[in-house]
Amino acid sequence: MMQTALMISAALSWAALLALGAICLALVRQVGILYERMMPAGALMIDKGPAVGAIAPVFELGDIAGRAVKVGGLSNSKRNTLVFFLSPTCPVCKKLLPLLPSIQAREGSVDIVLASDGEFEEHAAFYRKSGLSQYPYVLSQELGLSYQIGKLPYAVLLDEEGKVRAKGLVNTREHLESLFEAKERGVASLQEFVHGKHDDHEHHEHHEHQGQVGQHA
Repeated sequence: MMQTALMISAALSWAALLALGAICLALVRQVGILYERMMPAGALMIDKGPAVGAIAPVFELGDIAGRAVKVGGLSNSKRNTLVFFLSPTCPVCKKLLPLLPSIQAREGSVDIVLASDGEFEEHAAFYRKSGLSQYPYVLSQELGLSYQIGKLPYAVLLDEEGKVRAKGLVNTREHLESLFEAKERGVASLQEFVHGKHDDHEHHEHHEHQGQVGQHA
């Protein structure tokens, strides 16, 4: 009698263990699906201004420090250019500016240009306070209009040939880094990449379902 009770208890313990294992596997799968759905979408691209893949307009400008700055066009140094549109009154811009040196160090061959428009004195004071004198800071209403900048902070990534490779609203470090990732993946934005994967997955599942229906028929 005692032996039978022990065997039943052991069997129930194994059944409970196997059930817990199955639940854990199901949870891991669901977490993976949830992560894929909630993965960082990257910078929000607004479909205005020069399209991704198009030749960017060329601007020959002078920055706050009196240096000549070229935005767009063929790069003799074979480097990308990140144009970061900002405002001295934008709190998110102030949060992101200190991240630019580490992003430049990580990405390597990229030049960074800070861009805005407005009164020189206000921007000059902000520029001195920011501690980013290594980056040119241009004031040009025409530059902002050419990219139809409506919200800040906004960034545009140009390649060495002067083509727009990625652009969008950038509120976090991940948003800034997503511009470089989009360029590497050859897509306009990470949203396009994620949606493309989702569409491919649905297309694959649809064909599998059709195949199963055909087999049952």
